[in-house]
Parts: sequence; C-alpha cells; structure tokens
Amino acid sequence: MKPLTLTIIREEHSALAAMLRSIPLLLAEHRRHGSLPDFAVLRAMLFYVDEFPERLHHPKESQLLFPKLRARAPTHREALDMLDHDHARGEYAIRDLEHALLAFEVMGEARRDAFELAAQEYVSAYLRHMEIEEQQILPLALRVLQPDDWEELDAAFSANRDPLTGHPPEEQYRSLFQKVLAAVPAPIGLGPAL
Repeated sequence: MKPLTLTIIREEHSALAAMLRSIPLLLAEHRRHGSLPDFAVLRAMLFYVDEFPERLHHPKESQLLFPKLRARAPTHREALDMLDHDHARGEYAIRDLEHALLAFEVMGEARRDAFELAAQEYVSAYLRHMEIEEQQILPLALRVLQPDDWEELDAAFSANRDPLTGHPPEEQYRSLFQKVLAAVPAPIGLGPAL
C-alpha cells in the first residue's frame, strides 16, 4: 500500500503545477489581445503560493521528510541540500515576484516585460524543483523509509488541507480560492482552457 504522504505530496504538486502553468498562459493571452491582466487574480495566485506551498508543504518536506532521508540514504544528501536551499529561498522568490507584479500594476507597460520574464523564470524553477522531488526523492523515500517513518509523515501531511487538492477552504481563504479556481483551468480549477 502506497503511503498517504506520497499521495498528498503528488496531489499538492499536481495542483500547484496546474496553477503555476496557468500564469504564463494568462499573461500570453493578455499580451496577444493587447490587454492588461486581472491583477487581483494574479495577486491571489501568488498569495496562494506563499500561504500554502511555502508555509505548509515545504516546511514538512524540509523538517520531516528530508531529515529521515538523509539518515537512511546519506548518498542523496546533495540533492536534498539543493531542495532545502530552494525551500529556504522560496519566501524571497515569491516576494520578488509579488514585487514585480506590483511594479507592473503601478507602472504599467514599462514593467510588463520584466514581470513576464520573472514569472516565467519562477514557474520554470518551481516546476524543475517539483520534478526532482517526484522523480528522485519520492521514489527514494518509498525504497528506504520504514513503517514508523511513514506513520509520522502521514500524520503530518494529512493535516494539509490545500483547497486546490479538493479540500473545502477555511472561511478566511474562501474568497482567495474562488479567485484562484476561477483563473486556473480544469481539471484543477474552473477557469477556461488556455
């Protein structure tokens, strides 16, 4: 039986990847039409990344999963260190992108190219990060972790209630997720196919 942790991580990755991929698509669509994007929707999408993956998902990987893997598979320390570095940099990276979005919103076309480039670089880096976790780290975890490891991890990760993975949002996040889901294409969101 596959550990619950692996299912949760993969579901969260899938939802986040769909949302991230929709950002450059939305931007390209607006560029083609010569229009400005819906800044409120973009702010909501970036806020989601900061609130959920950065504050819930990554800390559990860095503080719980990765130390167990270092103990049981020390030959993979370099990859784990790189992923931890990405996690540590994540808060700054999202703030930089939010600042670039604010500059685009306030300064207009003069900052469009800079934001679009920053968004594409951010999305590409994040997708690469998740790909490494999916292709290297999760299979490694399945091979080397023991039942008691999975019990602790399953308890911690099952507390994640990311609305993009089908959980109802807490009241305080309801309007945020309505905006995000309206922009993200199906099957994750309700937005139009891009």
